[in-house]
Amino acid sequence: MAFNSLNPLAEALKIKDLIIGWRREFHAYPELGFEEFRTSQIVEENLRSWGYKVRRVGTGVIADLSGGDGLTIALRADMDALPIQEENDVPYRSKVPGKMHACGHDAHVAMLLGAAKIIAEFSHILPNKVRLIFQPAEETVSGALRMVEGGAVDGVDFIFGIHVWADLPSGVIGLKEGAFLAGAGSFDIRIVGKGGHGAAPHEAIDPIPIAAQAILAFQTIVSRFLNPLEKGVVSVCSVKAGEAHNVIPNDVVMKGTYRFYSDSVAKLIERKVDEILKGLTSAYGATYELRMERTALPVINDSKAISYVKKVAEALNVKTFEIPATMASEDFSEYLQRVPGAFIALGVKNESKGIIYPHHHPKFNLDEDALPIGTALEVGLVFHDYSSY
Repeated sequence: MAFNSLNPLAEALKIKDLIIGWRREFHAYPELGFEEFRTSQIVEENLRSWGYKVRRVGTGVIADLSGGDGLTIALRADMDALPIQEENDVPYRSKVPGKMHACGHDAHVAMLLGAAKIIAEFSHILPNKVRLIFQPAEETVSGALRMVEGGAVDGVDFIFGIHVWADLPSGVIGLKEGAFLAGAGSFDIRIVGKGGHGAAPHEAIDPIPIAAQAILAFQTIVSRFLNPLEKGVVSVCSVKAGEAHNVIPNDVVMKGTYRFYSDSVAKLIERKVDEILKGLTSAYGATYELRMERTALPVINDSKAISYVKKVAEALNVKTFEIPATMASEDFSEYLQRVPGAFIALGVKNESKGIIYPHHHPKFNLDEDALPIGTALEVGLVFHDYSSY
């Protein structure tokens, strides 16, 4: 495969310093979901200067470039950061207290900007039409739907997204056909008892032991009610109650997440959480409030799209590996509900450089030598001849 006489990896390596520079710029000034004003402005200014037709969807950016009579291929990058205080000692560490690109979205934007620049330079031999989607608010799993409602995938034939992957060696492409990432939901629970003196628990209705038993009981949903051949997770991630050493609080507030790959598993978890709370609070004379909301659907990669990625990676002499499904979630699923495509992992782990920390860790970092590979893959996917399959 010659990509119409274009060598995507060679072109990406030519602008490697530029891609890294963008990544570090975005890393130093992280913005949370729907607050990506600075990031999206930089993206838009560059795209317009390269000849793209640009439109905004809030803090999101959609850019189109016409090529030949082939398919319309969309590439997506998410832009938002996390509310985490960075602990890396690097020149480009976050300058915004309490905010950090701890998931690699800064790299996603930089790689796609690099791809956009190369695609524009070679637009005269571009066989397909290109749609670039710079999405806000992936971490709150609401940005993709906003972009879809703004027409991001209208007329698109295939969509591809790359996510840097902390578990894979730097530069390796990880692929998973079919079910790849889990669906996700969130829950908010308030157990209401009756406050009182810590020395007189018999005169109160203590919500704390009720909450403790509920947390343990939730773990039996997966271990005792779910078919062992299916996948599910229930995790309580926040518990808040009381302020004093000698006061039984009136209530306990808990927050958490649940994960699933099928509607039946999601319904099982939702039903059992409610039943457990109902039984425990009834036994102790307390009450409860429960809100459960599904926030993301499973990411299901299209088999044909995965085969295209393999072909492009092979032409670039980049290694691909089949990776296992994970219980992490991603709102890229919103696009895949409407358009066939693939969500791709790009390895960024490098133990020799001390780059070993997982996503969402305050010391998360990535091997920037992998970034041109991601850019080259994105370029290759839009220059790929889809008519030959």
